[in-house]
Amino acid sequence: MHMTSHLQRRAQKGFSLIESLVSIVIMALGILGIVGVQMRTLADTQTGVRRAQAIRLVEDLSERAKVNPNALANIAQYVKGFGAPGAPPVNCKSGVCNSEQLAQYDIAVWKQAVADTLPLGDAAVFLSADEATPANRRQLGVMISWRENESDAAAAAVFTPDNTGAAGISCPANRICHLQYIQLNSRCTIYTAGGPGQNKYFCPTAKSDLM
Repeated sequence: MHMTSHLQRRAQKGFSLIESLVSIVIMALGILGIVGVQMRTLADTQTGVRRAQAIRLVEDLSERAKVNPNALANIAQYVKGFGAPGAPPVNCKSGVCNSEQLAQYDIAVWKQAVADTLPLGDAAVFLSADEATPANRRQLGVMISWRENESDAAAAAVFTPDNTGAAGISCPANRICHLQYIQLNSRCTIYTAGGPGQNKYFCPTAKSDLM
């Protein structure tokens, strides 16, 4: 009788140990699930923050172009592909620049700001494919790319913008991109008396180009 009671107690202790192990496993799985959800939420939040930064960078480029008194006539100076910005020909911060030099300076400084703000940040500025006639071009396409800590390629693909068509600009592989278009203006007055292809611009004085 004593032996039977002892065996029963040992069996009960064995079952208690198994139940404890099962409980620990279930708890661990639950904790891992919660951590996974939090990590996904954190990644989504970080992507949202990066996208907001990209939007502000595009707005900064747009504001820079508005300061240029003749940005529209120098629209080609803003066109830059992905890659290092390179040094501008003139430092407009410490001297007087004309509208062309100011556009070159602004795009170089702005691309460096993209690289400094976003992780492995880069940008391409291109002419809108819908404006094939040079005289009618008024807007630029801006695609900003950055490297996100995202291992799921399918998730990253959700944030890949559509192809830019004839402009031929696409989001680099394994990057998240933001695509936006900005309108260029000009405070210069166009003079067309010279006929087609002979347009001239009358702009504010050089004092307006001081930085």
